[in-house]
Amino acid sequence: MPKNKGKGGKNRRRGKNTNSDEEKRELNVKEDGQEYAQVVRMLGNGRLEGSCFDGKTRLCHIRGKMRKKVWINPGDIILLGLRDFQDDKADVIQKYTSDEARRLKAAGELPDSTQINTVDAIGEGDEDMPFEFDAI
Repeated sequence: MPKNKGKGGKNRRRGKNTNSDEEKRELNVKEDGQEYAQVVRMLGNGRLEGSCFDGKTRLCHIRGKMRKKVWINPGDIILLGLRDFQDDKADVIQKYTSDEARRLKAAGELPDSTQINTVDAIGEGDEDMPFEFDAI
């Protein structure tokens, strides 16, 4: 008899629908000890590099509640909890969707120069390609 190594069967997978509560959630604005940032790059091991809107670049740690549940990509707008004892490190409190980021920008919370969901793509244009493909 084979041993059960999973966490349940078909019915466990069927019942989950996590998108319903994310569509209509309250827009959280920053408080004391918090700052908005844009993700520069992912570093792995639950860490990322974020460019805060106060002009500093901080090493950010994704908290355990968000890890493997909320996926963060470069270019996303996030809310950071600043540390009193380490100014160059912060903790990710929340990730904003693109609609929420647009609402924050319209409310004046984010600077007007903020580009929402844009990442500097490498190799997107073919002008700078150092080689050419030959036709077969």
